[in-house]
Amino acid sequence: MELLLPSLGLIVWTLLAFLVVVFVLKKFAWTAIIKGLDDREAKIAESISSAEKVKLEMAQLKSENETLLAQAREERAVMLKEAKQTKDKIINEAREEAKAQAAKIIADAQLAINNQKMAAMVDIKNEVGHMVVEVSEKILRRELNNKSEQESYIRQLTNEIKLN
Repeated sequence: MELLLPSLGLIVWTLLAFLVVVFVLKKFAWTAIIKGLDDREAKIAESISSAEKVKLEMAQLKSENETLLAQAREERAVMLKEAKQTKDKIINEAREEAKAQAAKIIADAQLAINNQKMAAMVDIKNEVGHMVVEVSEKILRRELNNKSEQESYIRQLTNEIKLN
């Protein structure tokens, strides 16, 4: 049983050594250990606070990014709409200009046709006039005694004129 129960001297000396170690630790190491633990606790709290701030900032940035994306989509849609309107306007203006030019070309062509037609009519009238004068001149130059010869001669001349 002696092995299980220590002697009184051993207990006293062990208690005294324990108290000296506790006193030395309290005097020199305990404050440094407490200070280190407090610093570590403060650093952890600060890190948690920083992480929460970063988390809030990230949420705010995400919200701002979504807002910017929505605005960009709206601006893109407006730009596409304006581009389509501009395209349609340019196409319509080109069509109207082409129609106006076509109408002008047609009017100019009709005017030219009418002018040529009138010139042709004037030429024909002048030619007919010259022919009539020639036929009349030939009739008057020829002296005919009878009327039947005169009529046959006129027919002959008209037939010649038709052939020419």
